[in-house]
Amino acid sequence: MPKDALIYVAGHTGLVGSAIVRRLEADGYANIITRTIDELNLLDQQAVESFFASERPEYVFLAAAKVGGILANKTKKADFIYENLQIQNNIIHSAWKNGVTKLLFLGSSCIYPKLCPQPIKEEYLLTGSLEDTNDAYALAKIAGIKMCQSYNAQYGTNFISVMPTNLYGPNDNFDLESSHVLPAMIRKFHEAKVAGAPQVTLWGTGTPRREFLHVDDLAAAVVYLMQQHDGSDIVNIGTGEDVTIKELAELIKKEVGYEGEIVWDATKPDGTPRKWLDVSRLHSLGWKHGISLREGIHGTYAWFLEHGK
Repeated sequence: MPKDALIYVAGHTGLVGSAIVRRLEADGYANIITRTIDELNLLDQQAVESFFASERPEYVFLAAAKVGGILANKTKKADFIYENLQIQNNIIHSAWKNGVTKLLFLGSSCIYPKLCPQPIKEEYLLTGSLEDTNDAYALAKIAGIKMCQSYNAQYGTNFISVMPTNLYGPNDNFDLESSHVLPAMIRKFHEAKVAGAPQVTLWGTGTPRREFLHVDDLAAAVVYLMQQHDGSDIVNIGTGEDVTIKELAELIKKEVGYEGEIVWDATKPDGTPRKWLDVSRLHSLGWKHGISLREGIHGTYAWFLEHGK
């Protein structure tokens, strides 16, 4: 990917897209194209096709997506499957029609079967039933992967797909109705600390295990893979390390400085028992993460204090 290449980052205002833009700029890439939702509605096929025809990007990072935590995924299934399919279809098809050199599609570790062997290898995709709280989102993402592979097979494109684990970091979503577990905990503990609340109630039992990757590490990985990886083989992106949700809660509680009690509401869903990615393929390609979970939480809480409101 030459330094003067014309690069389109779809979804640049989100957690992932903004991190990719930061990384590209830090690495000396100057010709980065971005569009806000007001400037380009990615659900509009004609608008997306016109954009690609006029701008002619050479490389595309497809980070645009409708995302959310357990509550949002469970209650807004139609929105998640429709919007994600529409965004993917429009961008991937327009990328082919307009001769994009290379496209990187961002999937998610939640697309693997609910009761997958651990750690999760890339070849486990589509070998079992999905977690029912987020099956609509997962099916859309699986379709995106298959679409990239199908265009590679039929048209000879170079569209690659990566599977990130749970992400967090600057520019995260801290809305308690739609956020993921880590930013939701940061907000809950912070607000309890400010209010002097004696306890914080968290969903589930706290026993599921999750892997967390700082979004700046993800951005470094996807820029590296855009340069170093070709073909239809998907690549997991993670740390190769996981913690229980209880351990995560204790880390965040300590970082925030909250001194009250944690109460676990076992009537609420836990989600998948464990999501721990096998990252041996990523390591064999020459990339490993660099930000520890403790360091990442520290930086994310600092960002929340400055920008979260």
